[in-house]
Amino acid sequence: MSEVNMIKCACADCVCVLPVSSALERNGKMFCGKSCAEGHNAGNGCGHVGCECHG
Repeated sequence: MSEVNMIKCACADCVCVLPVSSALERNGKMFCGKSCAEGHNAGNGCGHVGCECHG
C-alpha cells in the first residue's frame, strides 16, 4: 500500500496541490493556507502563483 504525499486544497475554487505535511487542517479538511481555511472571509485569495481563488 502506498502513502498519500500530495493533496488538493479543499477550497472548491483553489487549484493548489500541496504536500500533506504542510497543509492546514480545519474541520477535517486540508487547505493550502489560512485564507482558504477561513472561507476567504476577507475576500482575499490564497496568494499562490497561478491560483485566483477567492472562495
